Amino acid sequence: MALESQAAPARGPGARRDVRATRRRGWTVTVLFLLFMLINFADKAVTGLAGVEIKRDLGLGEQEFGLVQSSFFWLFAVGAITVGGLSDRIRARWLVAGLMLLWCLSLVPLAGSVGLVVLIACRATLGFAEGPAPALANRIVHTWFPARERGLPSSVVITGASLGPLIAAPTLSRLIDAYSWHTAFLVLAAVGLLWLVLWLTLGGEGPEGAPGTGEATAAAVTLPARVPYRMIFTSGTVLGLMAMSFCSYMSTTLKVSWLPLYLKEGLGYRSGTASLLVTLPYGAAVALTLAVGWYSGRLVRRGVSSRIARGLLSGGLIAAAGACMVLFTQIGKGPLQMAVLTLAFSLNTAAWGVVVSALSDVVPRAQRGTALGAFVAVYSMGGVLAPIMLGSFVGSAATKAEGYGHGFLATGVIMLVGALAALPFVNPERDARRIADAAGAAPAPGTEGEGR
Repeated sequence: MALESQAAPARGPGARRDVRATRRRGWTVTVLFLLFMLINFADKAVTGLAGVEIKRDLGLGEQEFGLVQSSFFWLFAVGAITVGGLSDRIRARWLVAGLMLLWCLSLVPLAGSVGLVVLIACRATLGFAEGPAPALANRIVHTWFPARERGLPSSVVITGASLGPLIAAPTLSRLIDAYSWHTAFLVLAAVGLLWLVLWLTLGGEGPEGAPGTGEATAAAVTLPARVPYRMIFTSGTVLGLMAMSFCSYMSTTLKVSWLPLYLKEGLGYRSGTASLLVTLPYGAAVALTLAVGWYSGRLVRRGVSSRIARGLLSGGLIAAAGACMVLFTQIGKGPLQMAVLTLAFSLNTAAWGVVVSALSDVVPRAQRGTALGAFVAVYSMGGVLAPIMLGSFVGSAATKAEGYGHGFLATGVIMLVGALAALPFVNPERDARRIADAAGAAPAPGTEGEGR
């Protein structure tokens, strides 16, 4: 099935100007959401960056501080599902504004003196509000671009999570060292309010696949306005993408929670060297994510099936990340190991924008918020499992180095096997047509009779 544009080309100078204006507005919204994700990361990371100062000022032990760190994820999945459902009913302009306002309100109390209970309550509230962020950002960005062009914008949004460590982390660390951890929270609240003003001025949903109508997808099928959720959540593509993303998020979470400690405790790098090395996967993820998003879009525009351009590409990247994780545990300390380790923690990130685009190929726009919310809730469980599993390996091993090696080896095997096992189920063309046929929808204009 060739993947041609599903909309008739614009005719006349006025129509072409409208298309260009829409495209510019779409990229403006995309950049806004890149910043949205960067702020999202900074909000997540600030307690870790200020951990020494917070423990000292509040008199917290290791277990109490661990409780603070885990509290962010208590309502993460709940927020993803709840807000995902609301995004199908409330205008994006006001839903996103409300979420950002909640982010800011959860940070403001921490600009002053607080106790452990207030700190935990603020972090749990922030987790609830930030849980739906990736899904909501991609859902809105997709409304500004035709289905065949969504890979690169999705990848640009995802780079915000990788740019965060490269920009926000050193900036916040300087604020904490120069002033206090309270100042860092105050600055983050102010940055969030500034973003809110920009969103209300420049943001909003786009014209692609307007609510209440069918939407042409990259699978060359016009999806109906709505279908039973049973059809969505039992499709091979959705189930396969959930499984692959679960595996991918295991690596993402370990990169944040355990990689810095592994470099110091497992490999014996000095603190300064480890701080520099830990940025390598994030820098690589930025470049790879943009390159993969561009390449996936190029494949779709050339007529390659979505199954290959999105499913096989993303699954292959996640499987390769797992293979690299297995490999770096078998290589001695040195530049080669760091190169393989960098790939292990960046190739999976590069797949995210393509995964979300593939999901949108089989989910009607009016139900995309709920579907993406459930998608986030499922894959976030990989983030709950992986740190606990690795900690168990480290705690039970004869040496920390041995524990880290066994833990990363087990994670890599799960990622590799899981991604390869899920990959055959991902077929957006097949599932989009099944959904369309079951709902009595017709093929997209201009695609009748085309061969694969």
